[in-house]
Amino acid sequence: MSVRLKLALSYTGFLMLAGALLLAAVWLFLLRYVPDRALIVPGSTGTPTHGVFPVRSNLLHVFAPRAAAVLAFLLVFGLVGGWFLAGRMLAPLISITGATRMATSGSLSHRIRLPGRRDEFRELADAFDTMLERLEAHVAEQQRFAANASHELRTPLAISKALLDVARTDPHHDAGEVIDRLHVVNTRAINLTEALLLLSHANQRSFTREPVDLSLLVEEATETLLPLAEKRGVTIETSGDITPTTGSQALLLQLTTNLVHNAIVHNLPEQGTVWVDSSVRPQAVVLTVENTGEKLTPELASTLTEPFQRGTERIHADCAGVGLGLAIVKTITHAHDGTLTLTPRSAGGIRITVELPATAPHPDR
Repeated sequence: MSVRLKLALSYTGFLMLAGALLLAAVWLFLLRYVPDRALIVPGSTGTPTHGVFPVRSNLLHVFAPRAAAVLAFLLVFGLVGGWFLAGRMLAPLISITGATRMATSGSLSHRIRLPGRRDEFRELADAFDTMLERLEAHVAEQQRFAANASHELRTPLAISKALLDVARTDPHHDAGEVIDRLHVVNTRAINLTEALLLLSHANQRSFTREPVDLSLLVEEATETLLPLAEKRGVTIETSGDITPTTGSQALLLQLTTNLVHNAIVHNLPEQGTVWVDSSVRPQAVVLTVENTGEKLTPELASTLTEPFQRGTERIHADCAGVGLGLAIVKTITHAHDGTLTLTPRSAGGIRITVELPATAPHPDR
């Protein structure tokens, strides 16, 4: 049976039960006190009164058919009214079911937008609309990411194919030069693949949480990238306190390394500066990375966390990265229930702030 029929039968059953209880109350509190035979009034001539005096058998003879008629009417009324009321009550579910079927067929742009007063069905429809909106945005982002990733991976493969074709058609071409260029191209392709795997791993949140001190990760990241900073003429200044949080040490180290690397690479050609600071708030730890560089607009800064987006022109050097640095930072931050803020500096460059939930410091520290 359908839910509508079940509800209609339930309404009818309750209505019939209420009617039966009402008739039983009439019998219990009224008819049972009516005498079952005619009475002789004291002081009369002794002739029993008939017709006018109520007798139980007479009342039952009149009451029973009418009670049966009332129950029959309640049965019909309950079925018809229950069917109508159940249809009215289930109408929002029909709209939600239709939207669900459209979503399963691939149409995520449809919205229910249920009218009327805010009740449980309205809240369910609004929640479903919000889910469809987020799902549509997520699917669009995944499609855009897949297209960008395919384009980025196709480029080194096409370059490798061209180099091999040149080496095959020109036997006098310098083989060492071809091998060196192939090594650079393949290294870039490997780095891109590893970045995509890291992005997928962080997005799935399939990692073990453990106590982590961000200040130690800042020291490790800056020490690792110090040769690159010296090569590019960039000064790194670090400061901060113990910043205890909980998460994956490997992912948070990757987050810190990406931020510092990004600040070094996208900096002034010479005499650039990077400021790295870790601080503690009442319920959060904050990692701030600032750098000098070209002036950025707020519109451009808001797009830097998208995959394969760069604030400056594409640089095909080894230190240029693969365009996933800040996208990985964003994913790791969200996987750790944190927030990421990008703010252009008025003098040039950008300030990137990562805020993560704080935990109690480790006893050994």
